[in-house]
Amino acid sequence: MNTFAETWFFNQQWQPHRFQQDTWSAIANGRSGLLNAPTGYGKTFAVWFGVLQRYYRNEQRKRGVHCLWITPLRALSAEILQATRTVSDDLELDYRIGLRTGDTGAAERQRQKTSAPQALITTPESVHLLMASKGYGDYFSGLEFVVIDEWHELMGSKRGVLVELALSRLRTICPNLQVWGISATIGNLEEAMEILLGGRGKGTLVRASLKKDIHMETLLPDVLERFPWAGHLGTTMIDKVLPIIDAHQSTLLFTNTRSQAEIWYHRLLDAAPQLAGALAIHHGSLSDELRLWVEDALHRGILKAVVCTSSLDLGVDFRPVDCVVQIGSPKGVARFVQRAGRSGHRPGETSKIYFLPTHSLEIMEGAAIRYAVQHQLLEQRLPYVRSFDVLLQYMVTLAVSDGFRADELYNEIIRTHCFSSISRDEFDECLLMVTQGGRTLDTYEEFHKVVVENGLYKVTSKRVAMRHRLSIGTIVSDTMMRVKFLSGKYLGTIEEWFISRLQPGDTFWFSGRLLELVRVKDIQAIVRPAAGKKGAVPSWMGGRFPISDNFGAALRHTFTEIHRKSRHLPTELRYLQPLFAEQRRVSELPEEDELLVEYIHTRHGYHLFVYPFEGKLVHEGMAAVVAYRLSSIRKATFSIASNEYGFELLCDDPLPLDEALQTGLFSTEKLFDDIRSGINIREMARRKFRDIAGIAGLVFQGYPGKPMKTKHLQANSGLFFSVFEEYDSGNLLLRQAYDEVYDFQLEASRTHKAFERISTHRIVVQRPAQLTPFAFPVFAESFRERYSNEDWQTRLEKLKTQLEA
Repeated sequence: MNTFAETWFFNQQWQPHRFQQDTWSAIANGRSGLLNAPTGYGKTFAVWFGVLQRYYRNEQRKRGVHCLWITPLRALSAEILQATRTVSDDLELDYRIGLRTGDTGAAERQRQKTSAPQALITTPESVHLLMASKGYGDYFSGLEFVVIDEWHELMGSKRGVLVELALSRLRTICPNLQVWGISATIGNLEEAMEILLGGRGKGTLVRASLKKDIHMETLLPDVLERFPWAGHLGTTMIDKVLPIIDAHQSTLLFTNTRSQAEIWYHRLLDAAPQLAGALAIHHGSLSDELRLWVEDALHRGILKAVVCTSSLDLGVDFRPVDCVVQIGSPKGVARFVQRAGRSGHRPGETSKIYFLPTHSLEIMEGAAIRYAVQHQLLEQRLPYVRSFDVLLQYMVTLAVSDGFRADELYNEIIRTHCFSSISRDEFDECLLMVTQGGRTLDTYEEFHKVVVENGLYKVTSKRVAMRHRLSIGTIVSDTMMRVKFLSGKYLGTIEEWFISRLQPGDTFWFSGRLLELVRVKDIQAIVRPAAGKKGAVPSWMGGRFPISDNFGAALRHTFTEIHRKSRHLPTELRYLQPLFAEQRRVSELPEEDELLVEYIHTRHGYHLFVYPFEGKLVHEGMAAVVAYRLSSIRKATFSIASNEYGFELLCDDPLPLDEALQTGLFSTEKLFDDIRSGINIREMARRKFRDIAGIAGLVFQGYPGKPMKTKHLQANSGLFFSVFEEYDSGNLLLRQAYDEVYDFQLEASRTHKAFERISTHRIVVQRPAQLTPFAFPVFAESFRERYSNEDWQTRLEKLKTQLEA
């Protein structure tokens, strides 16, 4: 038994969990590993007491930092600091704990340097900043532990690559380093541990055998819409939410987008003015000060309810709330479980969560969530590989401080998961880029950042060192593009990622007008009015937040439940029977192993609706491929719209559907060629390259308080992109831009899996006389944008009434 833990737990009148004891034992035996346990059960203490016991058992204790605790959030860092300091104070230990984040003042940073605390709680970026300081090797020479909190969250981002690289160097400095990760439940926990440990022997995976009971209830509307549309964001059901808020001491209402959070916050206050002062809002665009106030007010029990986004998903530890409401699709199983765990945030308590669908078809997701949670269909986190931009930044970080030797660095990084596949030639190309700007920028002095003296790569320029320290990190912000007429008239802003998919000459709907893209200049989309009726429909905030592959599988499984006609049908599917009956009457209700395709002619044109139930991003890629394949048979122009369940192609002329099906409309043959032909991949890669160029240090992002204007960043990175394309087509950063577009923006592997799955299914083609309940919500996506300056809701309701009649 851990004596420190035994004493402290006894004083608290607590009993330790088995997983805590297992973790203490593994740490005491010198093991590294990964801890997985539900939120609110004491994961921090499971690792922390192991660290303390090892420290005090060692009689030859070294001075300096003994434990590095890395977290993804500054707010989470503060919570860990409070919890660990409480232990030191209660047990009267001389184990000092410091906090080092971007908010830490210069005086405190200097104190930590001259008199290092035993434990330093910090972020991945701050660790790299420490490594950019002279003498960092001595500073970390006594390090025995590194703990990575919320590792599942870091692993799926380039911040996780920063952690991998930092660990590779710290293991060289301290060969006996123990590394522990703390992770929520994900589908690839074993892989997550392997990545964390860098292939250094078998680690210990500690899994808490604690079942967290989740009580889930779907809120059902009083009237079922048989022709649903996702226009009102569920606010018509505010009268169902207010009694829930009243009945509980504290409630979190999770939305998927910031705009949706703002709408719900204001509508709730309109409906219940008495909530003023007891209702708050929390999302990523709010100031740190306001967010911290909300977290503190939750902690002290001042607030009755908070409308929030994923900004409260992570382990920020506030007073447990009594209840959670998920507004709209949770998009993923793990995300739903994590949010549910925000209530009943104590051992043995049941998590209570209500699911509020924002339209009728979303009610199906209630049954899908229950099935997915019951069968533990938790998503995997996809780690980044071959992130050369992060490697280039890291090389300069080491060169800024004490320098590095090439052979030693290469042997370190190939032991990381991210860079295990890079060849020595590729590594040497990275060296060339930091010393001479690569093969194409060698004539420009500013790219000669690193010099080599007696085999040691180092930075000698103070200006280069200063600018680099200001640029450390991998977090990049999203960009909005200004939409302007050739005349200069400003129309508004649109997400850059949507414009990047279009070619000059393509048309799209915006502000109620059909526009033709003339050109993209810096961060401006220059347009002119277009004739006709067909154009792409923009996706707005949250459009890149699609349902996961596991969640899609659970959704498709509901069709098996529906066709069983069992008396034990889930509540949601029983409620939806009138909608399913209408779908059967006018078209067909597919089985789980069938793909429904509907071809409908209306006064708007010829519609092709396809329902793969794979999520919005995959559907956008699939729609582009299907449109390209149809237009290869007979030239045509399409409007494309999609939602989480399916997509629509709309054309003025009849479509060669039968011929296309016979020639493999949904075939995987030449799929990637057709993706390249159907989507403007080059423009998407050019946009992605801006982020890569910033991380790699090709483009300086600006000084504190004076960031470089986005249009300058875009222009500069665009110039490099063009130069590399023309004169250095094998450039590692150029190749990386295309790889990231395929892997993360187009989800190409998921798209391929979707086509592969469909190739084994029966394709059911229906030709209804009117729009169907499945088709209507997809059609509404395009209809809304087409009439955004008119009373489109009235138009849509009128059309719905006609269909129901």
